[in-house]
Amino acid sequence: MNTSQNKKRENPVRLTTSVSVELSPSLTAAMLTQFEEDFNRESAYVSAMNAAVKNGIGASCIDYEEIRFCQNNFSISLDAGQVTNQKQSGRCWMFAALNTMRQRVMKKLKLKNMELSQNYPLFWDKLEKSNWFLENILATLDEPLDGRLMHHLLADPVADGGQWDMFADLVKKYGVIPQETMPESFDSSATKDLTKYLTLKLREWAMRLRDEHVQGKSQNELRALKKTMMSEVYRMLCISLGKPPASFTWETRDKDDKFIRISATPQEFFKKYVGMKLDDYVSLINAPTKDKPFYKTYTVRYLGNVAGGNPVRYLNLPIEDLKKAAIAQMKAGESVWFGSDVQQRFLKTEGLLSVKAVRPDLLFDTEFPLTKEQRLDYRESLMTHAMTFTGVNIADDGKPNRWRVENSWGKDVGKEGFWVMSDEWFSEFTYQVVINKKYLSKKQHDMLEQKPIELAPWDPMGSLAF
Repeated sequence: MNTSQNKKRENPVRLTTSVSVELSPSLTAAMLTQFEEDFNRESAYVSAMNAAVKNGIGASCIDYEEIRFCQNNFSISLDAGQVTNQKQSGRCWMFAALNTMRQRVMKKLKLKNMELSQNYPLFWDKLEKSNWFLENILATLDEPLDGRLMHHLLADPVADGGQWDMFADLVKKYGVIPQETMPESFDSSATKDLTKYLTLKLREWAMRLRDEHVQGKSQNELRALKKTMMSEVYRMLCISLGKPPASFTWETRDKDDKFIRISATPQEFFKKYVGMKLDDYVSLINAPTKDKPFYKTYTVRYLGNVAGGNPVRYLNLPIEDLKKAAIAQMKAGESVWFGSDVQQRFLKTEGLLSVKAVRPDLLFDTEFPLTKEQRLDYRESLMTHAMTFTGVNIADDGKPNRWRVENSWGKDVGKEGFWVMSDEWFSEFTYQVVINKKYLSKKQHDMLEQKPIELAPWDPMGSLAF
């Protein structure tokens, strides 16, 4: 864009003052004629149109100077193994969590690379989410069917997505296993059909439980009926994903080609070879909205997957506190699970998350001025995807300027699957990091003891990472 066009962007909404254009509630022929004349008057608009029509909006608003700045090298970089691939599934939250855990197994057993089974927790998550859904139906039998709560509960009862606390509950109950002991199935790598048929059954059963309630059945009778429903869910999952092992034997070789054989239950394997004290890990969020004051803890009503598990819990802090905690954890050699809105200002092929690398304001000659607070309030942005921080670049002034991201979209994007995030992008579109409590200040520790404020089920902080 030339200098004159840059000046125009300071006031992108230009009202036509021509008396020939009446201020009608509908789009008149005179208005359309004026719009076309305004467009044709700017040669830059015509050039932008030619570029976008031929190459698409995304390719036409890339700032290549920013790409050169965002190098895929970092002053702090952790050995993370080879990048994983969630394929056609919404299991990023599982992949990100398992990626943090497998690093511990690799270190303990001196392995070049390994993966923990992502199919195994998927099985248990679908089973537990089905049970969670039916329990929520039993708890809301007298709610109006056309009310907002029932609409929310029925909308997507066994979606693939999840939260850190939900994954922690699965691991506490079922443990983890190496990938070879329950490898991917067709439907674990492409979950659309499985989710579709489970959802169909769950909505049918929600209707039946509500109808039986109207007919006077007791809670015990309804829960007995629910048990038969859960048996069907288990059958459907075994057919689609395979039966999860109660115990297994895993054989591999370490970096020095030494043969290793391990026989264990999933819970034993987690305790001995992962060894994370899951209750020590907490979710810090950055939600700078007026309804969520900083330094308070929050939970979300009806958000979860394991009946009887721990509720999802967040501590809301300024964004710089999230960065400081993440850097401290990585300096100690441990990667960081985080959640962000990955579809905002990203270049997939380059594996780059940068506000300055994607410039629709230059292409369209209009500003996009919403703040992080406004984007949350007006549903423009929320957490949609979980990944893992495995490094950060600390500049000469002691501040971070870019972050190393381990994604789960395979090795064909970014640098062997590892992405770069600018620090500005972190501030604008990262919403959550999971941190060991030992990296928090005493003041932050004390904040965790507050009784959490309960948010509505449809609050943006109730979103799931896919």
